[in-house]
Amino acid sequence: MLCWGNTSFGQLGLGGIDEEVVLEPRTCKFFQSRRVQDVGCGRRHTVFVLDDGTVYTCGCNDQGQLGHEKGRKRPEQVVALDAQNITAVSCGEMHTLALNDNGQVFAWGLAKDGQLGLVTTEEFVRVPRTLKALVEVQIVQVACGYHHSLALSKGSQVFSWGQNKNGQLGLGRDIGNQPSPQPVRSLNGVPFVQLAAGGAHSFALSVSGAIFGWGSNRFGQLGLNDETDRYVPARLKSLRTQKIVYICCGEDHTAALTKEGGVFTFGAGGYGQLGHNSTNHEINPRKVFELMGYVITQIACGRQHTLAFVPSSGKVYSFGLGGNGQLGTGSTSNRRSPSTVKGAWIPYSPNTQDYFFVKRIYSGGDQSFAYLQNSMPPDDLRFPNPSKHILTINEPVIQKWMSFPPGRIPSEAAKKKERKEKRSAWISEDPHMLHGVRNNLMKSILCSHQRAA
Repeated sequence: MLCWGNTSFGQLGLGGIDEEVVLEPRTCKFFQSRRVQDVGCGRRHTVFVLDDGTVYTCGCNDQGQLGHEKGRKRPEQVVALDAQNITAVSCGEMHTLALNDNGQVFAWGLAKDGQLGLVTTEEFVRVPRTLKALVEVQIVQVACGYHHSLALSKGSQVFSWGQNKNGQLGLGRDIGNQPSPQPVRSLNGVPFVQLAAGGAHSFALSVSGAIFGWGSNRFGQLGLNDETDRYVPARLKSLRTQKIVYICCGEDHTAALTKEGGVFTFGAGGYGQLGHNSTNHEINPRKVFELMGYVITQIACGRQHTLAFVPSSGKVYSFGLGGNGQLGTGSTSNRRSPSTVKGAWIPYSPNTQDYFFVKRIYSGGDQSFAYLQNSMPPDDLRFPNPSKHILTINEPVIQKWMSFPPGRIPSEAAKKKERKEKRSAWISEDPHMLHGVRNNLMKSILCSHQRAA
């Protein structure tokens, strides 16, 4: 694991070093013999999930965001989750969510705005607790804004809770903070592949690339050609021809990755975090032209900086605020266009075991990470992780249903078994059309059986 940026609270996991900022990538020795599955970065804390499902945290612990009693400059295990197989984490400014392999959500840290979803009067919670309101719902993704939280269910329902000052919950203008998860009903019926949250803005990305955004839009971070906050999800139409496959958010800016490996950014640009060689804000998505010619497969947003990974060269590029070393360029200067992060980067080769290659990049707050391996190719965010997929139907399932004898429809148990295949077949964002697709599918099956009889 390589890390760089602000470590004044120990959020890089390097231990008690003298520096408060690390200007270029440095090896975090704690992970030399461990495999990392996921990393979540808060404003001043970091959470690591290992491949065995254990969770380690380091950094500031003022509001209990580490899940144990004391602040740590080296990663320390969250023993309260020892019995859980955690698969993913997400961090807000001072709170943390974790997801286990059964789709259950655990929360800890600052609670005063309802961002933990625990319906508690406590200002903060130091020990992870199960989010009971979602215990009957299988969750496949979680995402944290600064003071709000999002979750995506296996049935493609979006839930939100926490602060709603800028509409970041998507529940309406007159809705206050929510201490427990609420369904975002205006998104019902849409098949989603990803959720993302910034400081006070939120996004949901559909299977076919349609983008819905809501919340704070002060700098144009929703990409809707204005600076007006949205209290319910609004579709970002300007990117509908680009086939967006992944979105990440900074405090007040947004980056989107296309299927072809291009990057669009929008929102606050005062530190160069949009990569357009300027400090202008952008209220419409704008392509990062200095990355053209490269196929980008990973992007990650920190608070006011952005990272991009190019697998053909193995290099990581950064742009934006550099005052805490978070760009990894060896200086504290801001960069308005992509600059190479320092390091002996090399592209992945399946026949080479003597070198380490970038597997995944992570960023948040003012810290950045690059997880390296010598045996596996880099992650490609253009192809979503099947374990985070919603329930879907595919052609083989349809054909299997069609093969049943006339007059017999698959049992509920059989349908549940098929849904576990987790492959995507939905093609529309219109909820009514989706219901029509399902109804027409069943009608077609029934009609075919009637004709056969």
